[in-house]
Amino acid sequence: MQLDLSGRHALVCGASQGIGRASAIELAELGASVTLLSRSADALKTAADELPRKHGQRHDWVAVDMAQTERLHEALADIVAAHPFEILINNTGGPPGGPAHTATEEAFETAFRQHLLAGQVLVQALLPGMRASGYGRIVNVISTSVKEPIVGLGVSNTVRGAVASWAKTLSGELAGDGITVNNVLPGYTRTARLDSLLAAQVRSGRSEDEIAKGMLASVPARRFGEAAEVAAVIAFLCTPAAAYVNGVSIAVDGGRTRSLS
Repeated sequence: MQLDLSGRHALVCGASQGIGRASAIELAELGASVTLLSRSADALKTAADELPRKHGQRHDWVAVDMAQTERLHEALADIVAAHPFEILINNTGGPPGGPAHTATEEAFETAFRQHLLAGQVLVQALLPGMRASGYGRIVNVISTSVKEPIVGLGVSNTVRGAVASWAKTLSGELAGDGITVNNVLPGYTRTARLDSLLAAQVRSGRSEDEIAKGMLASVPARRFGEAAEVAAVIAFLCTPAAAYVNGVSIAVDGGRTRSLS
């Protein structure tokens, strides 16, 4: 199986922690040079310094808020000028919880900008390099809510669905250039996002242990996932071995999603 990514450059968003950081590690293990992107410069520097360098690759980082699309444009112009990228991991933190019907217009606008518009900016910046090399892998880290909406995540359900449809459209448009576009849908995974969701429910009066048990009751694996387990699937989709996998949304959730498609 051809899994070697030596000589490839990857841009990993949301890379200072959680699934983004775990994905950067997996890609580096496979030989890719990785540029990490998130808001926290200190966390990024630490993460970049800890990445594997088994193949002599060089890693870098850039601190920028994906919700600030003008600044994102500028940052991408600088890093793309240094070298082309063949791999994009489009990953960012989820919107705050709450019902859809009580969410403000600003909440939807912020989430739409941070997730879909930022993704569009990223793709347009990296696309020339992918086309020039005849190799491209775009992986969007979304949510199982694109298959089954999650109660209490109204804004997230709405925007994640838009990103999934955008990605499916791109997959048909770009396949002829040797570029695949896929989505990975994490289930309940041990990350800061899960911690925040648990904390929000704790304030309702139940203990964190009670809430966690309730969540896991819907997961056949009966445990939370690890960021590295999601990252392994992401990394595989970036390899030559996954060249014929395109336009799919893969749940990594311990069997929690019940739908067939």
